[in-house]
Amino acid sequence: MGNGPHPLRRSTDLSPQADGRSVSLVVPVRPGDRDTDWLLEQVPADVREVVLVGRPTGESVASVGGRSVAVRRLGAWNHEAGDVPHAGLIAATGDLVVLMGADGSMSPHEIPHYLHYLDSGYDFVKGSRFIAGGGTADYPLLRRAGHGTLLRIARQLYGQRLTDLWYGFCAFRRGFVDLLDLREDEVELGAELVTHALHYGLRLAEVPSLERPCRHGPSHPRTVRDGARILGGLLDERPHNALLRLAPRTRREKGAEEAPAA
Repeated sequence: MGNGPHPLRRSTDLSPQADGRSVSLVVPVRPGDRDTDWLLEQVPADVREVVLVGRPTGESVASVGGRSVAVRRLGAWNHEAGDVPHAGLIAATGDLVVLMGADGSMSPHEIPHYLHYLDSGYDFVKGSRFIAGGGTADYPLLRRAGHGTLLRIARQLYGQRLTDLWYGFCAFRRGFVDLLDLREDEVELGAELVTHALHYGLRLAEVPSLERPCRHGPSHPRTVRDGARILGGLLDERPHNALLRLAPRTRREKGAEEAPAA
């Protein structure tokens, strides 16, 4: 922590300039997400560039609310294998990058809330459906139970009190794209981003988000497979001292009591 005006800001950080910074919105588009016009119509004023991954390649300018928004369309991505759409994050040119889905479950109207936390000194901001102000309209019991188990494991491994592990609505500084070290390892995108952000010690905040029903088809088709892959990612990325936190508390305390005094 630095001596800057904000408790989360290092002394070497630049002061936030909300009026001068640029924002890119990256949206992976699956084949079932047929209509993206609704998304462009709701893009907030902060966003000046939208990168659609999974649409025919091309560039255009859309008029949204009387202002111009650059729209860049990139080629298809292997959504069936779970590949992370690296191209969209790399192609984004904004100082801040927001990532959200195109299935209608996430609202562009929430984006300014994410940006506020980035402007306040955080490095990585993720949405949570399970804190005050958040919610979900579609979360089966099996997926909820699996998510609870993975959350407990993540808290022990990383020492973070997260409430939502794999929700893919997030925002971060573009300079961290390389640091987040995204891989085509078939892990759900939201969970991979969060895991790598924890691994590299980024200053992370959760903000409430409301998950709405998908516009096209079911939203959770692969609960068990997703959960297994996310668990593997959590274990692979754990910090070197994480296993000590997994030991029962009473055993650690007993060991400390039996240790000879210096």
